[in-house]
Amino acid sequence: MRGSMDLEGGQGVGVPGKRRESWGASLLLAYQSLGVVYGDVATSPLYVYKSAFAGNDIQHSAGNEEIYGVLSFVFWTLTLISLVKYVLIVLRADDGGEGGTFALYSLICRHVRVGLLPGGGTGDELTAGGKGAGRRDVRAMSRSRALLERYRVLQRLLLLFALLGTCMVIGDGVLTPAVSVFSAVSGLELSMEKEHHKYVELPVTCAILIALFALQHYGTHRVGFLFAPIVCIWLLCISIIGVYNIVHWNHHVYRALSPYYMYQFLKKTQTGGWMSLGGILLCVTGSEAMYADLGHFSQSSIKIAFMSMVYPALVLAYMGQAAYISQHHSFENTYHIGFYVSVPEKLRWPVLVIAILAAVVGSQAIITGTFSIIKQCSSLSCFPGVKIVHTSSTVHGQIYIPEINWILMILCLAVTLGFRNTKHLANAQGLAVITVMLVTTCLMSLVIVLCWNKSIFLALGFLLFFGTIEVLYFSASLVKFHEGAWVPITLSFIFMIVMCVWHYGTIKKYEFDFQNKVSVNWLLNLGPSLGIVRVRGIGLIHTDLVSGIPAIFSHFVTNLPAFHQVLVFLCVKSVPVPHVQPEERFLVGRIGPKEYRLYRVIIRYGYRDVQKDDLEFEKDLVSSIAEFIRSGGSDHNGVLEHTEKSCEKLSSISNGIPLCEEDGELVESASPHKDINTQTGAANRKKARFMLPKNAQLDSEVRRELQELVDAREAGMSFILGHSYMKAKSGSSFVKRIVINFFYEFLRRNSRGPSYAANIPHASTLEVGMVYQV
Repeated sequence: MRGSMDLEGGQGVGVPGKRRESWGASLLLAYQSLGVVYGDVATSPLYVYKSAFAGNDIQHSAGNEEIYGVLSFVFWTLTLISLVKYVLIVLRADDGGEGGTFALYSLICRHVRVGLLPGGGTGDELTAGGKGAGRRDVRAMSRSRALLERYRVLQRLLLLFALLGTCMVIGDGVLTPAVSVFSAVSGLELSMEKEHHKYVELPVTCAILIALFALQHYGTHRVGFLFAPIVCIWLLCISIIGVYNIVHWNHHVYRALSPYYMYQFLKKTQTGGWMSLGGILLCVTGSEAMYADLGHFSQSSIKIAFMSMVYPALVLAYMGQAAYISQHHSFENTYHIGFYVSVPEKLRWPVLVIAILAAVVGSQAIITGTFSIIKQCSSLSCFPGVKIVHTSSTVHGQIYIPEINWILMILCLAVTLGFRNTKHLANAQGLAVITVMLVTTCLMSLVIVLCWNKSIFLALGFLLFFGTIEVLYFSASLVKFHEGAWVPITLSFIFMIVMCVWHYGTIKKYEFDFQNKVSVNWLLNLGPSLGIVRVRGIGLIHTDLVSGIPAIFSHFVTNLPAFHQVLVFLCVKSVPVPHVQPEERFLVGRIGPKEYRLYRVIIRYGYRDVQKDDLEFEKDLVSSIAEFIRSGGSDHNGVLEHTEKSCEKLSSISNGIPLCEEDGELVESASPHKDINTQTGAANRKKARFMLPKNAQLDSEVRRELQELVDAREAGMSFILGHSYMKAKSGSSFVKRIVINFFYEFLRRNSRGPSYAANIPHASTLEVGMVYQV
């Protein structure tokens, strides 16, 4: 296998090289990204000024220092956080095209041995994307890398930090749709008679939210084309209104872009101004979605869309609002500093309709990002198994998760009905947004040092500059704990418990499997027949182990009178890389002498790979074993697995021998290939054969082994799965018994099994229950 690794770009074995996109493809993706990625940040003008001044008792002077100060904060926050941090820096830290908080953690794990995931990133080179994926930098290891690798407590803290960011993204996925839609619908208060809007806003908001989540199963591709025109019209609309307000009301508002007004604002308003930062922060909500949705699009497309359309439109919109408010100082009601009051009266109804549609689009960004980040966590054993529906046949990153979709909808409706106002919802959303940004900043500083091999001073500069800004906003959001900010903390706490319990249980299960595996010497002492009758067919024994014999096999040997003529110990691994290239997917080895017909196959999938259906999977599996047999069971690129008294060699199979099946008798033809086939006697039965190169030289032993493999394939495959029940050992602590016996078992019973198990034909499956005492 190719074993090189590009630490600078974050690529290695198992991560496909970046292909240069054409301008046409980039522009098309940029157009689609408007409807999926940017709806959230594009609709923030609906509620930023209203949230900034709500409940802070800020007096508005004739000199407009307060309005100019808020505009200055909005402009520089949008510029520094969204443009500089995310678009120009963070988007470059893609994990093979994938983005999001957990992708950053995965990227760090692939370059430094700090992974706590079972079988991945902890020294198991077979599961790290190939032989070269775990290879270290040839230069002297940095002090930061050495500290992380040496201290287990730092590794656990790093994982918990990544999970915290993930949980806050999920919390943001609950709150953003509620805030965006409610803010858009609140425009009815200026368009309807007094008090009547109160009876309409809540039902309309809930109906729109239900429709939004019901649309998700159509997928990002269709939703993107449906929503992109809406965002384009919305951006054009707020740009024109902004320019009109600047020209008509206050064309000197551009002066507020000076950072001097931020200092004047805080100096004059003091505590009230500091608390208003929690509302100003909402101007960058949706920026994290640009990174989380990276797997659905590309770096270039997201950058093009933001810098050419989104950023200029937002700056004009915020300047226009400030220009209008600066000439209208009647603030007896909060809606007088909302978005709709700055819209010319004749345009309010059309703008209201566009705003509601744009708010629906705005919710799409964080929902899509939530799906992506939960899939990453589930693939790396940090979230219970969920159903992953791939909604695009060409872009595998575009997914839909039904269970998460409906959970988000229920929680979103609950907080909407519970708060019934945008003030508390905005406070809750602000804390979720800034927490995710802080986590991203901290992880990104580690990526700069550990993955990009840049100076530690550059990483510290990044951390201190952006971290200081975000800590200031975080403190302003946290002080509103009793006014709605408790919601994301509560949601994150619940999801954190779920993730930690699942991760802990998965680790304990893997450790039990590893500690109770059967010695290879024990197997060799049984002899070629394994002490039982060998019947026709292939037996696939699924195991999480990459070495040794699983305990489940000893149960079969001691309790069943017969076993298959060909046995394959199959290990399907999700590895912490987005993609494993097809030529690096299969590792095949032999257990014991040839006459035993025992093989080990390790199949590796990245967290963005799509696993094949059962028929294609069987063909690829058998073809890979056949190629291993034909090559003589040796490969100079093999990976050595050390056992007690023997050495089991696993070979990387780049291209298996094609396995052809056809009906009826074989017809002789002048084919440039030789074939090994099975005759079944019935003309309508399928026949299997391997297509070998014409000049293939096979000795009798290899030909006999290939023939036996084909016979076994013709007889059929049986899938042997272990069904585990976790139980804490007697004498375990009370907390451990609660976590394992109740919480983990509850999650296991109500979660999806391994994705490969869903494709296995039930008629060919044998499931055996085992109790794991951990």
